[in-house]
Amino acid sequence: MNLWHTVRPKALLALCTLFLVLPFGCERQGRSEVAGIPPSFAELAARVTPAVVNISTTSTVTVPGNPFRHFLGPEDDSPLGEFLKRFRDLPDREMKQQSLGSGIIVTRDGYIVTNNHMVQGSEEIKVKISDGRELKARVVGRDAKTDLALLKISTRFQDLPVLTLGDSDRMRVGDWVLAVGNPFGLEHTVTQGIISATGRVIGSGPYDSFLQTDTPINPGNSGGPLVNLKGEVVGITTAIVSGGQGIGFAIPSTLAKRVIAQLQARGRVVRGWIGAGVQNVTPEIARSFNLKEAKGALVGEVEPGSPAQHAGIRQGDVISAFAGKHVNDGGELTRLVAETAVGERVTVLVVRDGLELGKTLVVRELREEQEKPKPHPAAGVGSGPGLRVAELTESLREHSGIEEQSGVAVVELEPGGRAEEAGVQLGDLVLEVNRKPVRTLVEYQAALREAPSGEPLLLLLKRSGKTLYASLEPEAQAEPEK
Repeated sequence: MNLWHTVRPKALLALCTLFLVLPFGCERQGRSEVAGIPPSFAELAARVTPAVVNISTTSTVTVPGNPFRHFLGPEDDSPLGEFLKRFRDLPDREMKQQSLGSGIIVTRDGYIVTNNHMVQGSEEIKVKISDGRELKARVVGRDAKTDLALLKISTRFQDLPVLTLGDSDRMRVGDWVLAVGNPFGLEHTVTQGIISATGRVIGSGPYDSFLQTDTPINPGNSGGPLVNLKGEVVGITTAIVSGGQGIGFAIPSTLAKRVIAQLQARGRVVRGWIGAGVQNVTPEIARSFNLKEAKGALVGEVEPGSPAQHAGIRQGDVISAFAGKHVNDGGELTRLVAETAVGERVTVLVVRDGLELGKTLVVRELREEQEKPKPHPAAGVGSGPGLRVAELTESLREHSGIEEQSGVAVVELEPGGRAEEAGVQLGDLVLEVNRKPVRTLVEYQAALREAPSGEPLLLLLKRSGKTLYASLEPEAQAEPEK
């Protein structure tokens, strides 16, 4: 009997099975070890949840006595109108309103981080900690610009569980995170997801730079932590997209650490200021200014007597670097300036007429901004590229509180036209056309006639007391018939 013919097929089958199974198992094990993904998040959740608190606030709101009063006309004699008029003069009344949210214990003696919108206007704040005790809390400080607040609970205990604020700058798109909070009053709810994006701008304030996550977040999660696999807080949950699933936002921990330290030390946040109003450089603006790339912060306004003016920074300069850090856009410069210590001397690089210049300035403290009313232009209009303008009059200035003594204002926009696409808005004052000042309707129309055809049209506008640029794309040329 030939043993080779008997054994060889069986041995070959065993070897094939071994080669098929072993690499697959090793690969799975290797991937798990490399990724560092635990088979369960239970241990991590158990470490994190004790330091997350439930926050309930009470405030007083005014409720109209007759919510239909604004829908009733003076001559509404219909049967429904007659019925509703009985309630027209009911007085407004006050009622108590309660809100629920979350917070993070960051010190063993009871300092708690949460969202500003959770506690703003609250008359009473109660905090429920993990052992079931409900304690009163006071506001140490709030910062509306970053939606952060610092609370302190009254407790004689000095050994409360805490969470550490980690380094959100190290988070990458795709990294695992857990969210813990009080959604819809369901205490210590833990959800899991990943970082979907970093540096996200959602238009909530001047210092937008959020972490985006697909971790399920619901009302009541506000102020709760977003933690990495080490149990470090990398974000403070702050917002969700209404109607959207899997889209939530958190304040980065690196920003939160700076704000919290100031709130604890002085009860408010001190930010740097240089007195230069800036905007992003769009591709259209880059072409208008002959820039190599659409990066940097375009200076639309320099306040008189400001550090920027003393340093020689001018309107139309593009700031490319601040304090040794590259500036990609206007929002990044705003954050860099705000984070700079008051009194610090910094170097600013600006691009002007194709040349890069170095300027030195001393950062001062940011003052509270004063809102100015938007202008309401008068009649008597002139045409333009997708817009109509009116010359300012004395009555218009007096009625709207406009300080400028000359200029033209936008009174009409063509829907989907060049001006609207460039970001021009109704009520904008047109101060310059292609870097030429316009003080009257005649000067405005003359500047338009002198503008080269086939090239972008650069407008300098004033809106709500601030100046900014808008670059209108050249009008599309009709193709010749073949």
